[in-house]
Amino acid sequence: MLTEFSSGVDSPLIISSSNQSEPGSATWQQQLKAAVRSVPELLQRLDLTGHPIAGRADFEPQFPLRVPLSYVRRMTPGDPNDPLLLQVLPLTSERQPSAGFVDDPLQEQAHNPVPGLVHKYQGRALLITTQACAVHCRYCFRQHFPYAENRLTARQWQPALDYVRERPDIQEIILSGGDPLSLDNKALAELITALEQIPHLKTLRLHSRTPIVLPARIDAGLLDLLATTRLNTVLVLHANHARELNEELHPALAALRTTGTVLLNQTVLLKGINDQVDTLVDLSHALFGQGVLPYYLHVLDPVAGAAHFDTADEDARQLWQQMQAQLPGYLVPRLVREVPGDDHKRWINKA
Repeated sequence: MLTEFSSGVDSPLIISSSNQSEPGSATWQQQLKAAVRSVPELLQRLDLTGHPIAGRADFEPQFPLRVPLSYVRRMTPGDPNDPLLLQVLPLTSERQPSAGFVDDPLQEQAHNPVPGLVHKYQGRALLITTQACAVHCRYCFRQHFPYAENRLTARQWQPALDYVRERPDIQEIILSGGDPLSLDNKALAELITALEQIPHLKTLRLHSRTPIVLPARIDAGLLDLLATTRLNTVLVLHANHARELNEELHPALAALRTTGTVLLNQTVLLKGINDQVDTLVDLSHALFGQGVLPYYLHVLDPVAGAAHFDTADEDARQLWQQMQAQLPGYLVPRLVREVPGDDHKRWINKA
């Protein structure tokens, strides 16, 4: 019997006493509980309370602020243009409508055949495991997703599992959200065990930003789950800037590699944050230095509130071509966008 997996964006996450980090340190759940949740606190911690950027900040954002202290500590105090800060600081410009930027840019609700499941591409399906995330990125394409309609109790998960079981062409399950690593190890174990009972499933893929912003989440219980499942395991991380990959992250990613899990990264191209070739080249090298291969460089999904991050396709193509000239092929991510109705991600490296 599966337990209830999801929790509200601002609800306490499921806590398990088995999820301990190093002795004497705070558990990842305790660290998450201590995350910054108010704009005044974030600005104060970064010595920006009296800076003009405070006049552009939205102190009551519709998509609430959440950022772990581990991530805040990587920001530069006094710098309003810090590339990590700009990914999480709510701005009043988010409230301004922009043509083409909508609540459901990928039209996922049209591919939501049963609650908790999105099925767009042949051979794989995606489970919305939770609406909770360790960090609230301002460009999140699911910030308006109808999680209330997809928040499932244990019994309600069965239709999603049955949907997968009845379609033998589905060989890969993607755990997403929210962020699947917002779930505790007990909930993850029960879900993975249920998925292992579907004989045609071969691969378990998790999409998670949590290890980047909260490395303590990579605990012994999670490592054991990934090491012992019969399914091939892939973890797609989400880092946008080399400064996110600090020394705190290194042992967590090294431990993940010992489980046999393939580590990939997807980056979102964000104006004013990583839209320079040197920044993207540095990120590829930093990822490889931590045993992670660059996988996707996404142009921005046009979600309402994120227009100020948008980069023109032609600029994106030029950046990608410059990366290709400076990097070995295995460190050049695919430049893609997701287009509703397409049966795969669309490469945009050429006009």
